Amino acid sequence: MHATLPLLVETDFPSIRRGSLETLQINVGYRCNQQCLHCHVGASPRRKEMMTRETADQVLDFLLNSTVTTLDITGGAPELSSHFRYLVETARQADMHVIDRCNLTILEEAGQEDLAEFLASQQVEVVASLPCYLEENVERQRGKGVFQASIQGIARLNARGYGDPDAGLLLNLVFNPQGPVLPPDQCTLEADYKRELGARYGLRFNNLYTLANMPIQRFGSTLVSKGEFQSYMSLLREAHQPSNLPTVMCRNLVSVDWRGYVYDCDFNQMLGLPLGAEDSAPVHISTLHSAVLAGEPVYVADHCYGCTAGQGSSCGGALSE
Repeated sequence: MHATLPLLVETDFPSIRRGSLETLQINVGYRCNQQCLHCHVGASPRRKEMMTRETADQVLDFLLNSTVTTLDITGGAPELSSHFRYLVETARQADMHVIDRCNLTILEEAGQEDLAEFLASQQVEVVASLPCYLEENVERQRGKGVFQASIQGIARLNARGYGDPDAGLLLNLVFNPQGPVLPPDQCTLEADYKRELGARYGLRFNNLYTLANMPIQRFGSTLVSKGEFQSYMSLLREAHQPSNLPTVMCRNLVSVDWRGYVYDCDFNQMLGLPLGAEDSAPVHISTLHSAVLAGEPVYVADHCYGCTAGQGSSCGGALSE
């Protein structure tokens, strides 16, 4: 795999400083039941990196003694962590909002038959990746059989009340472009998804989030191999919107890796860029205090243009309409 960090560290991206910490996003491990071309984590069934119970307890200790109101759990497939349900239950007992970054197909895996029921019983928000409502497009990006398993996964969640406005169980889908282009208008695409998934399969969901592909890990390496890296970076830079800067996710979020080390965002985690600034020492969750983060700088590099280009892009979708 081609390393993209050397192509990104020299940057003129605007400086950013943090606000108050609201969201703790934890990556519980890089193991996944899929291996997607656009994955910025480089996750796959072969990855061994997984969070220990000791680190999970350190994460929860920080969570329960901080300003955080949302625990955002990601991976890999986060549900493959043996501590996933422990983290969810402990956070919910403390009245935290919990998000599960789900790939949908995990709901069809052996041993996960009760996952949909567990998520519903804990009132977990499910943010689920589905890069298209057309089977051929999904399978080109994610592999054979993934689309039908995803449709079945949504049906399982719908059967528990997810996507029903009256049930209060949020199911939000995520779109990534097929290649080195910006996502289309989020509102228009959401209407297309709802129409097509409803008409074709009788499925429902709450919102669609459009995310730009980041020029790092597997996607970034593919761009380098095809000679498209610089043209994609030019696209991101030219589409930069300064108006997106006040709402980028790194202002109110930190990302924690499977070992417990803290980063400004999930993308910086994958690049190994430490919390704060270039000369900062690695920070572990066991030594972090949320109050000291406000006003501190965010470590920026050229990939940050992926969050401010066009509509903007974050873990909650577009930043502007």
